[in-house]
Amino acid sequence: MARAPQSKDLLLMFDRPQEPIFMPKGDDGNVAFDVPSDLLENRIQVDMGIVDRLGASQADEHITVRSIALPDLSIPQSIARDQNFSLFIPLHRRAATRLIEIFLGMRNVDDLVSMCAACRERVNPYLFNYALSVALLHRPDTRNLPVPPLFENFPDKFVDGAIFSKARQESEIFTAGSRQPLEIPMDYTASDLDIEHRLAYFREDLGINLHHWHWHLVYPFNGPRNIVDKNRRGELFYYMHQQIIARYNLERFCNKLARVTRLLNWRDPIPEGYFPKLDSLVASRVWPPRHANALLSDVNREVDQLKVDIQDCERWRDRMYEAIHLGSIVLPNGNRQNLTEDGGIDILGNIMEASILSPNMNLYGDLHNMGHLILGLCHDPDARNLETFSTIGDPATAMRDPIFYRWHAFVDDVFQEHKATLPPYEVNRLTYNGITVKSVEVVADGVPRNEFRTFWKKDDVDLSRGIDFTPRGNVFARFTHLQHTNFKYRIQVENGTNSDKIGTVRIFLGPKFDERGVNMLFRDQRLLFIELDKFTVTLKPKTNNIERNANDSSVTIPFERTFRDLQTSRPSGGTSLEQFNFCGCGWPHHMLIPKGTPEGFPCELFVMVSNFDDDKINQSIEGQCADAASFCGIRDKLYPDKRNMGYPFDRMPRNGVNTLQDFLTPNMRVQDVKIRFTGQTFDVQGAEITNSLT
Repeated sequence: MARAPQSKDLLLMFDRPQEPIFMPKGDDGNVAFDVPSDLLENRIQVDMGIVDRLGASQADEHITVRSIALPDLSIPQSIARDQNFSLFIPLHRRAATRLIEIFLGMRNVDDLVSMCAACRERVNPYLFNYALSVALLHRPDTRNLPVPPLFENFPDKFVDGAIFSKARQESEIFTAGSRQPLEIPMDYTASDLDIEHRLAYFREDLGINLHHWHWHLVYPFNGPRNIVDKNRRGELFYYMHQQIIARYNLERFCNKLARVTRLLNWRDPIPEGYFPKLDSLVASRVWPPRHANALLSDVNREVDQLKVDIQDCERWRDRMYEAIHLGSIVLPNGNRQNLTEDGGIDILGNIMEASILSPNMNLYGDLHNMGHLILGLCHDPDARNLETFSTIGDPATAMRDPIFYRWHAFVDDVFQEHKATLPPYEVNRLTYNGITVKSVEVVADGVPRNEFRTFWKKDDVDLSRGIDFTPRGNVFARFTHLQHTNFKYRIQVENGTNSDKIGTVRIFLGPKFDERGVNMLFRDQRLLFIELDKFTVTLKPKTNNIERNANDSSVTIPFERTFRDLQTSRPSGGTSLEQFNFCGCGWPHHMLIPKGTPEGFPCELFVMVSNFDDDKINQSIEGQCADAASFCGIRDKLYPDKRNMGYPFDRMPRNGVNTLQDFLTPNMRVQDVKIRFTGQTFDVQGAEITNSLT
């Protein structure tokens, strides 16, 4: 049956990215694109019989693709089809920007399908996936489409490379219903001889790396200005990464390691090595490792049209520090723009990330991205060995490498330098007159009060849509990840006024002691608090008992949405369908709570109720995806909190405040809690597995 293209057909373009466009698509291989010969490769045009020999004629459903005049694709085609792709490389950014512009410029879905069919055969698969994903997110006629998570189409970026030969063997020998899940070992990148490997469960978590990739889809730093220029995107770059570093430091404490060391001297050896054990199926290469005590070098790679010196980064860093201490940046016309109390962090975020919103790229450069590349190319800075960048050089894999956290600890330090110049929050900017938080507790079934319980959990993910030239049908990989027992917050708030009040409840979790087991100064502890939730409540006069389920966190998205199967979990229509795509952005819920320790890691749960009149943004968000608004904002809306991101911990403390207790006002409360790691492992169905990992 032949039919005209529909918008949902664009999702098939992601399927099995290295197979030709005319091969059958879909899980059952029952859909085929009938592509005009002029849109196919020259070799295919000469022998159109290939199309039938590869099974297209056997498909039940045929999508008729119309011919279309092709634009100049020389810029996108400057990246070879078998080359790794990175948004950090300027040449690759230009290629992505041009391809996004082409996809956004198509008049209708028919033209977009035709253009995608042609480009899929001609450009790099990674580049095609990224550009089409961004275009679908931002086109009015495709915004309902759920962009598949990168893991689904390029699982090689996320799991042990050894799994793919086993997956092909499984799919060739067994039919779909009888295939066994392939176990991914927890310790496949290193052993415990490397102390940094204690954090592998965090760094290599599939959900965390998917979050980082999807965040950069929602907030691209290059492309048409109308899709880059989102409300407070520079500040969100700062805050999302600051929270990643805070979470990483908490995990380090749980594993008896000191907080991460900032990467300040770029000429010293880097003691942390990393061997990713990943294969690039597109490039047919392994991802390069970085040996311990590697040295950074100036990068000059003609193949990538990339030349950057360590000294360039040092100059850009020094200019940013100078701007922070002067309180203003220099604009291209020589005028100065003040780094204001509310807007300065947004400007600095755009400068640091070097998005197209950076107000003076010539002066302040491309520090964040070039830092990733200098680190990612230290093994082959001049391309004499024809090696590609390592995992730190790709947003989809960067968080696997320990050096990511050292680099971003430095990046955050630059932002904190600016924050230290701002006036601290005085009591009148923290209190909520008449509102007192009386008590806070955490409760969970079968768990002692004020205790979080963590354990290992096994789950399956489908590899089949990313393994080319194999029989159809699901091929599952089974991985082990951290998980916690679901819990609720119970908060008692007293409204001492005679009228209803609206408040914003802000919940954070931080370590009670530092890595040495001693009390911390508040100025240091505040940077280690992680946001768990933020929501609005109406407070009636007198006593209010608030109960909030952790599953409703404003930071996270559910496990099912992180690893969503687009065929089985896609909404059928309406508002839920429209927001399904944007809702793919968010911290994975299974990593909401740090690992803890067997004896119970001591933490402090901080709850504040702030005055909604000072927080509110006058806009309607009804029907909008706000699940993970703290990290991802709300689609086509202003960021839903007028306060500075990270409030009230984003400023240095006021005079006289040395400890967290000194900082508290009546509308705040702190509760001692513990995070207890049980060491248990539960299978896919939730049953405990004996002899579990610890």
